[in-house]
Amino acid sequence: MAGPATGISSEPGLASALATLRSLLTDGETLEAWAAQHRLYALTHRRACIAATSGRFISLNRRLLGGYESADIRWQDLKETRISAGILAADLTLIAQSSSDLNIGSEVNRVWNFTGLRKEQAQAMYRICQQHDQVWREKRRIRELEELRAKSGGVQIGGQSGYAGTDAATGESEPARRLRQAREMLDAKLISDSEFESIKAKIVSGL
Repeated sequence: MAGPATGISSEPGLASALATLRSLLTDGETLEAWAAQHRLYALTHRRACIAATSGRFISLNRRLLGGYESADIRWQDLKETRISAGILAADLTLIAQSSSDLNIGSEVNRVWNFTGLRKEQAQAMYRICQQHDQVWREKRRIRELEELRAKSGGVQIGGQSGYAGTDAATGESEPARRLRQAREMLDAKLISDSEFESIKAKIVSGL
């Protein structure tokens, strides 16, 4: 667990908050890091706690009269994470998109701000959020690349497909169509320059 437990015993309430966070975990889910607000930043309300698990980001707000409210963001819905750190504390901002799984075109609909977090804990949370974000960005990139290949009739990075004829509807030759689609993938940053050059070389060699 990246969120250290140092100082919990000297601050009433944090131990029970951490226990509550653990109780929210599902079977097989692990707690990777957690962070709490400094007492100084929570004079008018109960301190908020946040956690990063193997499957999601969790926000926990305890009520003044007992009980708590929790909310979560699945890692596949995370769009961006920002941190602003001072000498003692840090602020963390998460931007999440609506929907789901490998959906690429979802609109941003949630912005969560957490202020006055313990600095080291917030930094650990930020690193883990970034790691999960990068994993899901790559999954979405691969999914989009596969969908674009399927729509294009199979522009392949590792081999050739298609034929060398002409599209009757557009008058565009098959090699020209494949080259155009490869260029579109490059412009969309779905493939690298070297992958584009490899595709182009294979198309030209097939002429």
